Amino acid sequence: MTNICVFCGARPGFHAAYAEAARAFGQALAHAGCRLVYGGGRVGLMGELADAVLSAGGVVTGVIPDFLSHSEVLHPGLQSCHTVTDLFERKALMMEMADAFVALPGGIGTFDELLEVIAWRQLRQLDKPIGILNVDGYFDPWLTLMEHAVTEGFVERAEIDRLQITTDPASLLALMRKIGP
Repeated sequence: MTNICVFCGARPGFHAAYAEAARAFGQALAHAGCRLVYGGGRVGLMGELADAVLSAGGVVTGVIPDFLSHSEVLHPGLQSCHTVTDLFERKALMMEMADAFVALPGGIGTFDELLEVIAWRQLRQLDKPIGILNVDGYFDPWLTLMEHAVTEGFVERAEIDRLQITTDPASLLALMRKIGP
C-alpha cells in the first residue's frame, strides 16, 4: 500500500485537535513511506496534512479542479499536481491513483468523497481499504446515521464493518497497512 488518498476539510474547523490530527497523520504517512494523494489545496486541514507530509520528507500529489485552484489556493510545494476540469474527474483520478482511502474531519466534500468510495466498493467496482480518523468523535453522528441505515435495511452491515475506524493517526495507518489493498 503506497498511495493513500486522504479526504479532509479545506477549512480548519473550530477545534485545534483537527489540525493536530491532520499533522500527525501526515507525519505517519511520510515515516511509513506512503505517498499522499489529496485535493491539492494549502488551506484548512488539507494544507496542514500536506505540510506535515512534506516537512517529514514525504511525497505529495494533489488533484485539483481548475475552478478551485484559486479559491483553495493550490499548494506550491507539491512534487506532483494534476489539474482536472471538475469534481467528477477529480474523484475518478483519486480513486484510480489510490491504494487506500482515509477520511479526516471535513465538510460536504469530504462526506461526498467518503460515501462515493464506499458506494463503489459496495458495487464491487473497487476493493481498497477505507479508513476514518474519528478525531474527538467528529464522525460519531455520521456513524449513527450509517447504523440507522443498516437497521432500516438500506445498508448491509458488512459495508460498515469493513470500515477501519480509530481515533489515533498512527493506529489507523497501521490498520490500513495490515489489511492492504
